[in-house]
Amino acid sequence: MSQDQQFMQRALELAESTTALASPNPQVGCVFVRDGKIIAEGFHLYEARDHAEIAALKQAEANGIDVAGDTAYVTLEPCSHHGRTGPCADVLIAAGISRCVIATLDANPVVRGNGVAKLEAAGIAVTVGVLEQKARTLNDAFAWSIRHNLPMVTLKAALSVDGKLAPPPSQRQRPEPHWLTGPESRAEVQRLRHASDAILTGIGTVLADDPTLTDRTGLPRRRPLQRIILDAHLRIPVASKLVESAADDLLIFCNQNAPQDRLTALEAAGAEIHQVPGTDRLDLRAILSTLHERKLLSVLLEAGPSLNGAFLAAHLVQRAILFYADTELGEGALPFAEDLTNPHLLEQTMTHVTRTTFGPDGCVSGLLQNPWE
Repeated sequence: MSQDQQFMQRALELAESTTALASPNPQVGCVFVRDGKIIAEGFHLYEARDHAEIAALKQAEANGIDVAGDTAYVTLEPCSHHGRTGPCADVLIAAGISRCVIATLDANPVVRGNGVAKLEAAGIAVTVGVLEQKARTLNDAFAWSIRHNLPMVTLKAALSVDGKLAPPPSQRQRPEPHWLTGPESRAEVQRLRHASDAILTGIGTVLADDPTLTDRTGLPRRRPLQRIILDAHLRIPVASKLVESAADDLLIFCNQNAPQDRLTALEAAGAEIHQVPGTDRLDLRAILSTLHERKLLSVLLEAGPSLNGAFLAAHLVQRAILFYADTELGEGALPFAEDLTNPHLLEQTMTHVTRTTFGPDGCVSGLLQNPWE
């Protein structure tokens, strides 16, 4: 590993430490280096306002360190525009750094490259692309959101080795979940929930499993995990675990003809109801647009065949993460998705594919749409 990679890796570790604490802003880390040693470092927390570069500069100042002539390593191109704070590129120029190493350019095509241009115009040497893919993966949701005005959707599914979601309804006791994968995979799913702004499922899964859909990692998060249910006719029981645990974190989408008495009862129990166009099938793009307006960057889709199929058919899934248990469910079991019974066909369309294991389970993940391109 080169020295640039070594220091950028530390900046990425700082950025990753802000999971669930930076959204709707990107996760960014910064380190200042002199003579091969880190002299200051920082990261961005949404509530703290300071961008990573400013946080690192403040640490340097607090320790009596002047960074003039030193090198800054930043995981995302220093901003060149005014938002909640001023441009970080200007601050780095004023600090007198001699070199800036950047993992990836800004995802926003309107400002992409402008920060680099400012730095170079001030005589600062700039290197771009060090550990670029790692930096981009960390902020895929931010990139997709700012380029498409929609949250990034990750489809997560736990499957049998023959690509099924669950046994036939006749072989299940309802309402309770059917666990296919082991505790290691389920712990990874909790980490995925923690890294997401929202989790989404359909009424079919609610009636079959009576889930809670919570982030159970115990790790800090700036906002509660937004739990979202698509329920055209408001069939969700008021006595369901989701409704009973509602605490400004349960959002139910229904159609405009949903029963008023059901709507009133659910709102009284603490759920928020949002009506959208559609009859049995709600307008998924309209739903995602509403979530974007609420500054939710990332949605984890944990659903059944109908909703999985609908999101895939509408090209509204950007990443898929498929866990495979060494169990065969056979004919009659619930398929992975309507009109796509074989998940391996989905795998063939993925890019940036990774394959790993969690305990005895296999896991395949990859992009269906690249948020940065």
